[in-house]
Amino acid sequence: MEIKQKKVSASGIRFFIEQDGKEVARAYLYILKNDLHQEQFGFLEDVFVSENLRGRGIGTELLERVIKTTKEYKCYKMVAASRYERSKVHDLYERLGFKDWGKEFRMNF
Repeated sequence: MEIKQKKVSASGIRFFIEQDGKEVARAYLYILKNDLHQEQFGFLEDVFVSENLRGRGIGTELLERVIKTTKEYKCYKMVAASRYERSKVHDLYERLGFKDWGKEFRMNF
C-alpha cells in the first residue's frame, strides 16, 4: 500500500496589542480544513498577555475578537490547546464558552 500526500491550504491571522511600541498581548488563529467536514475550523495558538497586564480583561477582549473572526470565517469549531498547569487560562476559556474536549498530544523536534 502506497502512502500518498497532497498539499492543503491553510491561512493564519496574528492578533496583537501594542503599548508604547511593545507587544503586550497576542494570539494566533489558523484557519484549516479537512475532508471530515464541509466547513473549515479554527485553531487558536500562542495566546499571551504580559504578566504585568494580566487580570485587566485584555485576554478576554483579545479572545473575544478571535472568536468573532472565527465565526466570520464560518468555521464550525475552534480548537484551543493549553498546558495542564495553566488553570487561569482554562477558566478564561470556559468563561468564553470553550469546553474541555480531550487531550492534546505533542512531539517536539
